[in-house]
Amino acid sequence: MDKQKFLYMLAPMEDLTNATFRTLCHKYGADLTFTELVRLESLVKKNENVLERIHIADGTPTAIQVVGAKDASLKEFLASYRPEPGFSGINLNLGCPNPKIVQKGWGCALMKRVTQVQKLVKIIKTAGYDASVKLRLGLNQYEKERKVYLNLLKNVDADFFVVHARHGRQSYAEPADWSVFQECCATGKRIIANGDIKTKKDAELLKSYGCAGVMIGREAVKNPGIFGELKGTKVPSLDEIKKEYLAISSKDGVFRYRKNLMKHIGEESSDIKEF
Repeated sequence: MDKQKFLYMLAPMEDLTNATFRTLCHKYGADLTFTELVRLESLVKKNENVLERIHIADGTPTAIQVVGAKDASLKEFLASYRPEPGFSGINLNLGCPNPKIVQKGWGCALMKRVTQVQKLVKIIKTAGYDASVKLRLGLNQYEKERKVYLNLLKNVDADFFVVHARHGRQSYAEPADWSVFQECCATGKRIIANGDIKTKKDAELLKSYGCAGVMIGREAVKNPGIFGELKGTKVPSLDEIKKEYLAISSKDGVFRYRKNLMKHIGEESSDIKEF
């Protein structure tokens, strides 16, 4: 991944960002895409459905997003994993606010365990892969105010950090707090901004703060051509993109992805789960 240019990334979204959708977004400007969140324990068990979720079909640059905290599970998965063309590293999820995930000490709950996060990053790098982290501003408002996110950024040596500018108790109806990005960038780490990014002006503002790129989720479902539009390149109409997606997705055999995208494409959506 080019560390010199400003990057545009597709966010991981449950039951949406399969290989077909990632391919389409990459074709129209996304520099890097992410799989849906997958549990480390399921990868170790070689669950067929989960392995399909991390399949990279055609060389599309893709990072695998995992949730979990056990060293042994991460080591076991990496020891058996055989990268496909396009594989672009492992992303650790420290942003999922789902109570079932948080109760296990994963997702947002892992943010305070900085030493353990650094250990997981080191395991990934020792295996020879890029390691990144996606985080929120804390599990709740209290953790945000205590700036737990800055402590993590300063003490973990990931290749880049995707900072979703909300804490774990906030809904998508509440605006993302972009005021945190300048202090995040001041740590000297590579920061990818995430949350409510919709226009070229938004991307340019975040770049002026020192961000190394932006990650887009719900707006990319609404319009998969948004990456090209933000870059100032020509993209087909939304109707043309829809037809192209349907033509490609009819071959992947997994109907729920097609159904979910057709439900949301071209529409404002608040019920999309972005991790």
